[in-house]
Amino acid sequence: MSHSASRLTQKITIFAALVAVSMSAWSQSQNPPAPSSTQEMGPMHHSDKPAGPASPLKITIGAQSAEFTPEKLAALPHTTITVFNGHANANQTFSGVPLIELLKPLGVTDQPKGKDFRLYIEAEGSDGYVVVYSIAEITPYIHDGTVIVADTLAGKPIADNGPFQLVATGEKHPARWVRNLVAIRVLHAE
Repeated sequence: MSHSASRLTQKITIFAALVAVSMSAWSQSQNPPAPSSTQEMGPMHHSDKPAGPASPLKITIGAQSAEFTPEKLAALPHTTITVFNGHANANQTFSGVPLIELLKPLGVTDQPKGKDFRLYIEAEGSDGYVVVYSIAEITPYIHDGTVIVADTLAGKPIADNGPFQLVATGEKHPARWVRNLVAIRVLHAE
């Protein structure tokens, strides 16, 4: 076989491979496979389903737990923050209790050191949306940001996203804000 015939064969083979890959990708886009149970990771964004009835916020750390109703949270000292909400495209003023203040009575330190930095917090909304914060991110002793369990927006009870919403300062996007907050779990990384 001549050199030019060999190059032509090589080009045809590459072209055929590209066509096969393109056809395969197109076919999969037209008929995507159903997710297997190992691929499913649960909701990674807020769902469009309604939040459901308000329920108390339950905070757990190991065998200890505490529950907060709107009345119980309203009785605690509040912090007010103003943050930019990219979803609303506006600055918003929330008032609520710093998350660390709700965790301290359950034994979480507000001055973490050493092994304390293995603690992390999972916050969950009624729609199944879950986010994670490290202990350092919620502790003013370590971090400049403020994470609150808000119960008011612009001086009024949170309606559509409440009764509680986890809100944080110092973030470029509100991706880790949790509306209709129903559970906070303090966990220990291994």
